[in-house]
Amino acid sequence: MMRTIMGFAVAAAAGMTVAGAGAAAPAGLTIPAAVADPSRPEADRALDAARHPAELLAFLHVHAGETIADVWPGDYWDRLFGAVVGPKGKVYAVHLPEADTAEKVATPAPGSTPLPGHANVVVAVTPTNSFTLPTKADIIWIRQNYHDLYDPFMGPADVPAFNKAVFQALKPGGRFVVIDHVAPAGSKLAATNTTHRIDPAVVKADMAAAGFSFVGESDVLRNPADPHDVKVFDPSVRGHTDQFVYVFKRP
Repeated sequence: MMRTIMGFAVAAAAGMTVAGAGAAAPAGLTIPAAVADPSRPEADRALDAARHPAELLAFLHVHAGETIADVWPGDYWDRLFGAVVGPKGKVYAVHLPEADTAEKVATPAPGSTPLPGHANVVVAVTPTNSFTLPTKADIIWIRQNYHDLYDPFMGPADVPAFNKAVFQALKPGGRFVVIDHVAPAGSKLAATNTTHRIDPAVVKADMAAAGFSFVGESDVLRNPADPHDVKVFDPSVRGHTDQFVYVFKRP
């Protein structure tokens, strides 16, 4: 079930003519074709049932030629973004050095292309509190890691400064997409470093303070069976936590 406020042409995106499922056409693949592409790794395909890529990409109306920035990047989504935006589009795999250090991940060289077959996916490296991109983006996306910005291993980050910098890194009308694990209503930030969740109301308040307008949400990742008080890594909910998908717009 989807709810939109400004309308992202979900029906139109879902009804596009499906292009060939091989290499990306000059204009990029349609969303159904990108998800069905047989060149996708089998490990990615195995995650589709839980991640609902076709529904989310259609909800966001991702299309050819766009610039998307994936903060705290993941190969799964960047392959899909790259296939849909096509050669005339760009996907920035955005590494925050503070996060890489905490996770003991080597930060790749800025401008490098980490995904074979997807030359339009390019590494960008930027400090959290002075977030910037090589070019302005149509969509900036952070999935399951917004809550981490509040945690000690990130400094913690200056979250208001980060959000204002994200605002500036978007084109006018650009969208900031935040997906995260739901914490109990009213818990605010109490769970970010314990069960690794965040109160959705905090995210809405943060974005309003940064100048964003709340324009839509999707229920596709919601799970009413999640009790909200267990760690997201608990086997009972891992991979199936209750998650909100919020879209905020730079006016």
